[in-house]
Amino acid sequence: MPSSRVVRVRSVRDEVAAAELRDGIARIQADLGVTPAFPAEVEQAAAAAARAPRLPDLDRTDLPFLTIDPPGAMDLDQALHLERDGDGYVVHYAIADVAAFVAPGDPVDAEAHRRGETLYGADSKIPLHPTVLSEDAASLLPDQVRPALLWTIRVDAEGGRADVHVERARVRSTARLSYEEAQRAIDDGTGAESLALLREVGELRMAREAARGGVSLPLPEQDVDVEGDHWRLEFREQLPVEQWNAQISLLTGFAAAALMVYARVGLLRTLPPPDPRDVQRLHRTARALGIDWPAEQLYPDFIRSLDPSRPSHAAMVNASARLLRGSGYVAFDGEMPADPQHAALASEYAHVTAPLRRLGDRYAGEVCLALCAGTEVPAWVLDALPDLPKTLQSSGSRAHAYERQIVDLVEAGVLRGRVGEVFDGVVVDVDEKDLHRGVVVVQEPAVEARLVGSAPLPLGTDIQARLTTADLTTRTVELTVE
Repeated sequence: MPSSRVVRVRSVRDEVAAAELRDGIARIQADLGVTPAFPAEVEQAAAAAARAPRLPDLDRTDLPFLTIDPPGAMDLDQALHLERDGDGYVVHYAIADVAAFVAPGDPVDAEAHRRGETLYGADSKIPLHPTVLSEDAASLLPDQVRPALLWTIRVDAEGGRADVHVERARVRSTARLSYEEAQRAIDDGTGAESLALLREVGELRMAREAARGGVSLPLPEQDVDVEGDHWRLEFREQLPVEQWNAQISLLTGFAAAALMVYARVGLLRTLPPPDPRDVQRLHRTARALGIDWPAEQLYPDFIRSLDPSRPSHAAMVNASARLLRGSGYVAFDGEMPADPQHAALASEYAHVTAPLRRLGDRYAGEVCLALCAGTEVPAWVLDALPDLPKTLQSSGSRAHAYERQIVDLVEAGVLRGRVGEVFDGVVVDVDEKDLHRGVVVVQEPAVEARLVGSAPLPLGTDIQARLTTADLTTRTVELTVE
C-alpha cells in the first residue's frame, strides 16, 4: 500500500481527463463523507470574520518575512526571518493567527472541530477552514499585513535552542517562494540573507537531530500530468531547502513542547518507541536484502545511511516505515502523561506551526502564548483539551484514507489501457503471512502497487512483472510475476 506519499497534480491539459479525475475524487469524497463545501452559516461567519480581524498592537512589519511552500499554495501558515546574533542566530517564525478570526464555539470553530484537519490529494483539497480565511484573510500572503503568533527563538552557534518567546504581532511577508525558487536563490547566492541563514541553521539542526537519535524517512512524493487518456506519474525527491525549512518548524515544535512540559499543561504530538520485535524483523529484512546493519548500530543511524536511489535500499526504507506507526496526541493539565515523547524525534514535540490546516495547532499555540505572557491559559482552551486527542486521531485516520485512495485512483488512471504490458520494478515489501504477495515499485511510470507471485517474492530484487489489473472504478492496480 502507498506509504505517506502525496500526489500533486502538476497539470491537466484535457477536459475529458480532468472530468474523469474529478469524478473519481468525488466518489472518494462521497465514500468518506467529506466535502470541500461548507454550510452557508459557516461561510457567512467566515466572511464576516475576514472583514474584521482582531489585530494585535505589536507591529513587526519591519521584519522582511518570506514564505516557502509548494508552487500554487495559498494556505500559508508560516513565514520566516533569520538574522545573525553574534556567533548564533535569531529565528523569527510567524504563524497565522486563526484565533484572530475564529471565536470559541462560533460556526467556523464548530465546523473545524468536525473536520479536524485539511485533507490533501491530487488537485483536490478538503480545507479545515473556509478559503476566505485559509487562502485569503488569515493566510500569510505577500504584501499583506496579517495577525500572527510571532515566535522568536535564539539559536546558538551549534544549533542549540537558547531562548524562546511567542507573542501576538502584526507581520508582513515580502516574498512567496516555491521550494524550487528558494533552492535556486540559495544555490546562486541571490536570495535574501534569511535564505542563506536557513541553510546554516537547517544543517546545524539536522546534525543535532542525528546526534539526538531522531529519524525521518526519505519517502518520495508523486507528481501527475493528465492529458487525454494518458496519465503520467513521476516520483519527486525532496530538495535540500525542504529539509532545512522543515527543521525550522521542528525547532518551533520542540520549543512549544518544552514550554508546555515545564508548565504541565498543553497538547503534545506523540509516537511510542518501536516494538523490539519490529526492529528485529527489520534486521532480518536487511540481511535478506544484503545490507550490512551492525548489531551495535541504532536504527536511526542505520536509516540515515540508506540511499533510496538504490533498489535494495528503497525496499529497506519502505520496510522501515513500520517503526513510525502509532503516532497520536496527548493532552494534559497538571499531571504529565506517562509517555510524552515522540520516539522518531527523540524528544517531546508539539504541533503549533500549521493552524490553518490542523485544529490542534490553534490550541497548542494559545497555551504557549499564555505561558510566555505569564497569564492563565484561556478557559476555552482548557475546556477543549481533553477531547482534542480523539478528534485529531479521527481526522488523521480520515486524512490517511483520503490520501491513500487518491493515490490508488491516480495510479489506476496512469496504467489503464496498459494491462498485459511488462514493467521493470523492485519488490519493496513482502507479506509475512503470504510470501507470494507484496508491493512493487515501478519507476516508469512512477507507481507503487500490489504484486502477486507464483513463488515467494524476492524482497529488494529487480524483477519484471506483468500488469494484470488497472481499474479506475475500483481504484485497483495489481501486477504478477512468474
